[in-house]
Amino acid sequence: MIAGGFGVGKTTLVHALSEIPPLSTEQNMTSLSVGIDDAEAVPDKQTTTVAMDFGRITVDQDMILYLFGTPGQSRFWFMWDELARGAVGAVVLVDLRRVDDSFAAIDYFENRGVPFVVGVNGFPHADEFDDETVRDALVLKPGCPLVRLDAREPGSSLRALIVLAEHALQHSR
Repeated sequence: MIAGGFGVGKTTLVHALSEIPPLSTEQNMTSLSVGIDDAEAVPDKQTTTVAMDFGRITVDQDMILYLFGTPGQSRFWFMWDELARGAVGAVVLVDLRRVDDSFAAIDYFENRGVPFVVGVNGFPHADEFDDETVRDALVLKPGCPLVRLDAREPGSSLRALIVLAEHALQHSR
């Protein structure tokens, strides 16, 4: 699963990694979302995911990873339980300009015992804080991996999935 708050780059990450044309449930944002979706930090955002994003990565002939990007707004969180069923783990994307938007996703996976890594997406000013400061701000438990990435860039996004897979394997022991 690729999870996180509104506008943190979930759709972008799925699109960057998928070897197939990704399934996307992006819809245009309308005036009906004013006062519901806080788009102040992402003023150029024109669309939003209303169900999920789906992509695929073939590791080898015996292993295929399916990527499910979650919707970020709380009114669509009912989808998360369906998407989490059978998930190996999650990448929780974080925009350091809006740390508070990350707590719900972190709590979701902690409360369900689903292994996750925190992916700090490379928005402006994201590098102003060192990893320990970010860990403290997010109240991350010891052992929860923290990865810096650019969701637009397949290499760094793939690195986050590799860290997740390694973490999930350790978590299952």
